[in-house]
Amino acid sequence: MPDDVSSAEFQSPPPDFVVIDVETACSRASSICQIGIVGFRGGREVFEYETLLDPCDEFNIFNTRIHGIAAHHVVGQPRFGDVHAVVERHLAGRTTVAHSFFDKSALAAACRQHDRPMIETTWLDSVRVAQRAWPDLENHKLGGLARFLGIAHRHHDALSDARAAGWVIVKAIEQTGISLEKWLAPPRKPGPAPTPAEAGPLLGERVAIVGEPRDGPLAHRLAALGAKVMTSVGTSTNVLIVAGGDRFTRATLMSPAYGKAEALRRAGKPIRIVSEQTLLAAIGQAA
Repeated sequence: MPDDVSSAEFQSPPPDFVVIDVETACSRASSICQIGIVGFRGGREVFEYETLLDPCDEFNIFNTRIHGIAAHHVVGQPRFGDVHAVVERHLAGRTTVAHSFFDKSALAAACRQHDRPMIETTWLDSVRVAQRAWPDLENHKLGGLARFLGIAHRHHDALSDARAAGWVIVKAIEQTGISLEKWLAPPRKPGPAPTPAEAGPLLGERVAIVGEPRDGPLAHRLAALGAKVMTSVGTSTNVLIVAGGDRFTRATLMSPAYGKAEALRRAGKPIRIVSEQTLLAAIGQAA
């Protein structure tokens, strides 16, 4: 894409954040052969930039099989040094999202390789965001997240990958109510599980929770009723409680905790899987 085509994004107001994805020609991180950048403002896309690059390096067949870009595709394309100024104008001084920090390291390696200054930007890892927003998913790879969230996506195309990672951020903000500024803060580590009361209708129950941290409001409520809140599902766990509503979501069904509880049940272990509402209603503690 020519430099002047991307100039529309520099009109005010600026994007809330930009997303970058790169593809590389070989195992060297500096061998960028495609860059995709998408800007987001107010929960929608406001600009995009994409270009193929001559990586000035070899193309490994393994990489080409992944993204479909080969040496003949980049004949006559610019080198990274030629587009560095454009990339810098998109990213510098802004919040830049990448799905894992491979793209951050590749960008830094390319700057060193082509003798260009490092691009100063504030990085946000959309993998970490997804892990906090949907902790019960089995994994947080971009392809799986796109399917789970209903995002149109063509994997290992730099522009499509950048767009999908951007929508992960938008949907995570919608899901959690956590602002972009708060996503940039270090994540809070869960504290210890609460101490169980010495009496109550759940005395003797060893419970694990899916959908809420072990020190969250539900954990404290269960402990006050006598339950011992476990860090994870184990052979001594006898109840897995699904936090929230009385219906199990796709994220719950895909979670490692749910899968482990089901495996224990199939092996003959006496473990129940119930929703928060069902359990509390059964002991007369429904809200």
